[in-house]
Amino acid sequence: MPSMTPLSVLDLAPVVQGSTVQQALRNSRDLAIHAERWGYNRFWLAEHHNMRGIASAATSVLIGHVAEATSTIRVGSGGIMLPNHAPLQIAEQFGTLAALYGPRIDLGVGRAPGTDQITARALRRTMVGDVDRFPQDVIELMHYFKAAQPGQPVVATPGEGMDVPVWMLGSSQFGAHLAAALGLPYAFASHFAPAEMEPAIAAYRERFEPSEQLDKPYVMLALNVFAAETDAEAQLLFTSLQQAFVNLATGMPGRLPPPVAGYEARLDGSARARLGQALRCSVVGSRDTVRKGLAEFIARTGADELIIAAQIHDHAARLRSFEITAEAGRELADAA
Repeated sequence: MPSMTPLSVLDLAPVVQGSTVQQALRNSRDLAIHAERWGYNRFWLAEHHNMRGIASAATSVLIGHVAEATSTIRVGSGGIMLPNHAPLQIAEQFGTLAALYGPRIDLGVGRAPGTDQITARALRRTMVGDVDRFPQDVIELMHYFKAAQPGQPVVATPGEGMDVPVWMLGSSQFGAHLAAALGLPYAFASHFAPAEMEPAIAAYRERFEPSEQLDKPYVMLALNVFAAETDAEAQLLFTSLQQAFVNLATGMPGRLPPPVAGYEARLDGSARARLGQALRCSVVGSRDTVRKGLAEFIARTGADELIIAAQIHDHAARLRSFEITAEAGRELADAA
């Protein structure tokens, strides 16, 4: 692991069984405060809708909640699902965040709805052309952050002249090609959709065109990391995410469940295989296991940065997981 490979945090503001949305939002803020102290590079929140286990639907509002409690860590979206919004609205929202909290606001955008089709219609009112317009919407959004031209009829206020850095998110080669064409940094959702990770990274690096924002490719990969004092304890914590994936796949999404000992062994072979494929970009174990897992993943992918996801039921255990992961990252950097 090169000494300059940063680690970041991807948070969904998980609402756990037995708790509340209010507590989930307090936990996100608390995690960000600790992440800043532990040396994480950025703290991103993701837009999802109509999901009882995720409290980050109003993503820009929650970014402000987190940014207000921190001072140095970058805070942003991983991401805003742009087809759900008018580009001008997002420019104004993130222009406001940049005006309030300075040049540490990131704007990651994606084209998935972040929800089911019925909810997508409730968000957009119409589905006509929304996803197909995604490349034009990204360009329009970026335009609003530039200095206004004489006679420009629509100006984002706040937003104009802010140069908020835009990231392209993706789980397929579509996002990779668009990020390369626009010269944007690229974040891949390998923590839940790893199937096209390698070809998407290769396509992005091969096709990248330098831009005002970025002169060479920059890849950030999402990785599930569940860390604890022992491998066995970490494996137990990991069962909450495993249950959540199975519940979602079987049409029964809900709040994040507590760990269940031996959960994976209870699944049939096909369900185990599907789960293993979806979550294959995961590192689960003690600090030594995590250190080795981080090093192997970075060596295999050449990632410029990792963004760590950890859907853990108990908040104290979640904090400890991110702390151990930060310690493992520092050990790798010191050994480089």
